[in-house]
Amino acid sequence: MVLISFLFFLPCSVQPIQWTSDCKDPNFDGIILITQSYEQLPAELECLKAPLQDYSAVDCCFGEEVVVVKAPGLPGNRLVFACTGPVNRDYDDVRRFNDAAANGIKRALKTGMQRPLLVCPPHDSYAKNTLAAVLGALQILYMPLEVRESKPSPGHKVSILGIWVKNQTQGDAITEMATALESGRFVCRDIGGSDPERMAAPRVSEYVQAVFKDSPVTVTVVSDLNTLEKEYPCLAAVNRCANTVPRHQARVIKLLYCGEGPIQQTLMVVGKGVTYDTGGADIKAGGVMAGMHRDKCGSAAVAGFFQIIAKLKPKHLKVVGAMAMVRNSVGSDCYVADELVVTRAGRRIRIGNTDAEGRMAMVDLLCEMKEQALREVSPHLFTIATLTGHAVRAMGPQYSIIMDNGAAQRSGNALQWQKAGEVLGDMFEVSTIRREDYEFHKGKSEYEEILQSNNLPSSATPRGHQAPGAFLIMASGLDKHGVDSDKPLPYSHIDIAGSSGPFPGVPTGAPILAMAANYLQL
Repeated sequence: MVLISFLFFLPCSVQPIQWTSDCKDPNFDGIILITQSYEQLPAELECLKAPLQDYSAVDCCFGEEVVVVKAPGLPGNRLVFACTGPVNRDYDDVRRFNDAAANGIKRALKTGMQRPLLVCPPHDSYAKNTLAAVLGALQILYMPLEVRESKPSPGHKVSILGIWVKNQTQGDAITEMATALESGRFVCRDIGGSDPERMAAPRVSEYVQAVFKDSPVTVTVVSDLNTLEKEYPCLAAVNRCANTVPRHQARVIKLLYCGEGPIQQTLMVVGKGVTYDTGGADIKAGGVMAGMHRDKCGSAAVAGFFQIIAKLKPKHLKVVGAMAMVRNSVGSDCYVADELVVTRAGRRIRIGNTDAEGRMAMVDLLCEMKEQALREVSPHLFTIATLTGHAVRAMGPQYSIIMDNGAAQRSGNALQWQKAGEVLGDMFEVSTIRREDYEFHKGKSEYEEILQSNNLPSSATPRGHQAPGAFLIMASGLDKHGVDSDKPLPYSHIDIAGSSGPFPGVPTGAPILAMAANYLQL
C-alpha cells in the first residue's frame, strides 16, 4: 500500500514535498537515485537494480557522472542515477549526499521531469543522509524572489518533489523537517540574494514583517533617525550617507521568540545586514564591488533561523534577534577614516577604514544584547556576518568560521557547532581569538581607545578574520564580561564570508542548518 503524507505549502512558496513508500508510485514521473552503490540497495528497491546493471555493462564511466537510464515499469520509465562516490574515507562527509542530490536534480530538470521521486536509502554512517539529500535537491529547486515576482502566480521548478521512505513515521518526520528547514533557507536566500534595491533596508523590514505575521515571532522595526543615532551611533555613522536617500535609509529589525514552558536557554543573535557595500570613502575599486549586495547574508541568516523556529516551535527556548540593515554608500556625507565615534558602550573608537562597516553596524546592537543578557536565563550571544575576505582566504569557500570568547570556549561551544554542522553538511572550522587580536585594536594614540581597523583589506592583514572578533568584544563592552569577571557572558562570532554562497549563484543559507541541528534537536 502507498502511504502519502499531506503537502506542506508555505506563504513564501517553498517547494512542495510529498513522500511515498512505493518507488513505483505512478504519481511521479521519474526517479533520482542517490547512493554509493546500486548493488547494495535494500530489498524494497530491488527493482532499481536491473536497469542500472544493464547500463553499467556498456559504460565504463558508470558511477562517475550522472546518467539517465531507460527503466520500463518505473515512474516515467526513467531513472537518474547520481552516485555519491565513496563515503567512508577519512575526509568524506554527509555533503556527498547533498552534492549527489543537487547534481541529480539538475539532470532531472533537463529531462523535463516535473514530479521527480528522490530515492536516498538510509546509510549506517550518516543518520540524516536522506534529509541531507533532500536539502541538496531543494537548494537547486529554489526560485529567486525577483523571478517569482515576475510571474503571474508563484511558480516552482517542479510541481512536486517526492521522497522515498520506508514507512509513514519516517515520511511524516522527514517531510515536516525538510519543509521547516527549507522555509528558513528560503527566507534567508530571499533576503540575502535579492538585489540591493529589492532588498534595501526598508523593503527588508516589510518582507520580514510579512513573513512573521500571525506567527509566534514578534517583529519590531526601528527606523527613526534620532533613535538610531542615540542608541546605535556606529550604525548611524555608516547610515549617514545612505540616509539622504529615503529608500536606502537604515532599519534595525528586532525579532523575539519565547517557547512554551520555563525558559532553559536564551540565544541572542545579531546579524550584519549591509544591503550594499561600496566600501564607503575607502571605495572598493578595481571591479571588486560586484556581489556586494550579498553583504546582508548575516541578517538574512537571522531571519531564516527565526523562520525555522516559527515552524518547529521549540519549547523552553528563547531567541532574541537583531538585523542591522544599512547601506554603506559613498558620497559627500559618508563617514570617513580618522573620524572618532563613541560606541553605545562608551568606547571612543577611531575609524581606520570605512570598508570595515560590518563591525560598525553590529557592535552597538551587540552591546544592547549584552545589557539584556545580564537579565536572561542561560544566555549566549552571537554575531553572524559576511565579515572578512580573510575568512575565505584562510578556510576557503563553503566553510563558516566560529570563534568563541573565554566563557563560550569553556563550554566547548565551537566544537559543538562544528559537530552540529556535520549532521547536514553546513560545515564549520573553529578559529580562536588571541591576545594579538586585542593588541591589534588598541588605540594607537591618546585620542582613541580602540582602532576600528587598519588601512588594508582583511585578506592582506595577518589574522584578518580573528581580529574583528576582538574589536566587537572590546567596542561593545563584552570584554568586561570575560572569564575574569563576576558575570561572564558566552559570546561567539561567526564569519560566513566563505560559506554564504557563490556569486553569481544562489545563497546557501549558512549557517542556519547548523544552528537548527545544534539547538532544535533534529
